[in-house]
Amino acid sequence: MAPIPVRIKGKEAAVAAHLDSLFGRCPQLEPLKSEIEAAYEAIARSFEGGGRLLVCGNGGSAADADHIVGELMKGFYKQRPLPPDEQARIGPLAAQLQGALPALSLTHHTALSTAFLNDVEPTMVFAQQVYGFGRPGDCLLCISTSGNAKNVCAAAEVAGKTGLAVIGLTGAQGGSLRALCGVCLRAPANVTAEVQELHLPIYHTLCAMLEEAFFA
Repeated sequence: MAPIPVRIKGKEAAVAAHLDSLFGRCPQLEPLKSEIEAAYEAIARSFEGGGRLLVCGNGGSAADADHIVGELMKGFYKQRPLPPDEQARIGPLAAQLQGALPALSLTHHTALSTAFLNDVEPTMVFAQQVYGFGRPGDCLLCISTSGNAKNVCAAAEVAGKTGLAVIGLTGAQGGSLRALCGVCLRAPANVTAEVQELHLPIYHTLCAMLEEAFFA
């Protein structure tokens, strides 16, 4: 993959507009403003430095992890045409490609996951991938509605000890995950389905902010 361009200068107001839109639609999320901004900055710094975003979660949160990757790895609000030098290097196929922000969901890799579950330790399945894929300067986004998913917490702990920035996306209490994260976005709900309903506009906004920052 081509290097990710540094954030486009002068886009701060356009990035902030996505936050304003979020709070207009979901005013109950406005107390999370500083945490959302901090999560955005952590991920943006990682992309600027050549890092990647790793994402993990279970059940509905696994689907959210895949959803986030889908929004970052292709156009979301924008078309993201490749820059001229990349178009020249790739040739005609470049017209069918889009700029990508490198993100990886840890919920797939069936052969690896099932082998590790069977042969080693089920609660370490995400942590093993963090250890294998992660590099200092990368980010790990951990999604758990309770904040107590053992495999997610183990991934966060390994990430923090190996030089990754750790971001949590949880319910109101934060659970055990809260203490393992540099930034914890705690949706103001406790019922699993209601937490998940609030997670979606939070991560959609983060994806929109990141796209705005890196693509014209």
